[in-house]
Amino acid sequence: MYNILVVDDEERIRRMICKYAAFEGHRTDEAADGMRAIEMVRENNYDILIIDIMMPELDGFSACREIRKFSDVPIIMLSARGEEYDKINGFELGIDDYVVKPFSPKELMLRIDAIMKRVLRDAPSPGVREPMAEEQKHEIFELDGLRADLTARIVYIDGKRVDMSPKEYDLFFYMLKNKNIALSRDKLIYEVWGYDFYGDDRTLDTHIKLLRRSLGPYASHIVTLRSIGYRFDTEK
Repeated sequence: MYNILVVDDEERIRRMICKYAAFEGHRTDEAADGMRAIEMVRENNYDILIIDIMMPELDGFSACREIRKFSDVPIIMLSARGEEYDKINGFELGIDDYVVKPFSPKELMLRIDAIMKRVLRDAPSPGVREPMAEEQKHEIFELDGLRADLTARIVYIDGKRVDMSPKEYDLFFYMLKNKNIALSRDKLIYEVWGYDFYGDDRTLDTHIKLLRRSLGPYASHIVTLRSIGYRFDTEK
């Protein structure tokens, strides 16, 4: 059972989501605007948030931006618009998935399950002590002015630290670990988002675009392989 916060100014949408979530055995709370959502996230321990973009007082983007200042709780963003700009903006803020209205409540529940499985998969096992920083041998990748510390999840471009979204880091580091290898779209989605990913496969293209922008002068090392996928090429 997951503890879910549903944030949407349309009561009909909130009730529909809560109904299906309850059917799946989950507990839900509701908020009608972004300001209230921020307060509730501060006051409660939620497993995942479902947040609409267009809301009064404080829109979903602004609410996500504020929540990310103090919480890394998974977020699914809802929108009546499917423009790439909105998706990019959301993923830059660190959301986990983007769902366009109208949507299937059953599919939304599957997306919640997929995200939570990944969260639980990546969480440390109970009773297992994480190595102290000084005990870890850092895995470093360097190429001209590009330097990536895969252990610390830090990237530098010409000596300046670059901030990326969590999925950008995941995607970039997986490509680095498999540099100079052709990676199919299905392989990248499987390894970065999980085998049970229910999102639009264009999510991969959006994150590649974000990653190229973050890499600046080194963006050309991410090569598009027509009808196949992508490759991080160290020879370019």
